Amino acid sequence: MLEKLPDVIGHALQGVRAGLDNIVFNSLGMREGMASIAVTSIAFVDHAPIPARYTADGEGVSPPLQWTNLPAGSAALLLIVEDADSPTPNPLVHAIVVGLPPEIGSLAEAAIPSPDNDGAGLHVGRNSALQAMWLPPDPPPGHGKHRYAFQVFALSQAPEFSGTPGRDEVFEALRAHAIASGLLIGTCERPDGSIKIEESVPSAGPLAAG
Repeated sequence: MLEKLPDVIGHALQGVRAGLDNIVFNSLGMREGMASIAVTSIAFVDHAPIPARYTADGEGVSPPLQWTNLPAGSAALLLIVEDADSPTPNPLVHAIVVGLPPEIGSLAEAAIPSPDNDGAGLHVGRNSALQAMWLPPDPPPGHGKHRYAFQVFALSQAPEFSGTPGRDEVFEALRAHAIASGLLIGTCERPDGSIKIEESVPSAGPLAAG
């Protein structure tokens, strides 16, 4: 979605970031007293790079996720993945999955639909590209490291969601029913691909004197 932006745009937008404060996990205003879910992945550890297989530079399938420490009374789970460093007013949504049964405890690799992959038959919401699928990380070249927030929420009841719920619908359901939350951060950075002319063009002067 952003990988084709010119490097000069990435540099210009380095200071423009949605911010971790604006991801759903931090903007619900319900952190006090909420139980904590432990969210992990066998593919990467917290705040470490996401393997290329799960990004726009690889196959672009969704990574495996696991979670534990669900509180008693959890009726359903919800996953939302957001890019906290997207150069947009709000974080870009990379995936939404609703109606997960609390007893499953994990999502396998490629469980969320993606291009050329049908997924595992989950109830998937709309990402920021308005598609009901996994949007692989693809930060702009030269924009620096992006933090992708994999957020899992436990709900006290299973709301009736629309066919492809978006971020606003999910946010309202969480405000009404969330009883626990967990967060895993994975990173992705596309290096600056610009070529420095002074480093790449040989000198036109004589090779040696005398």
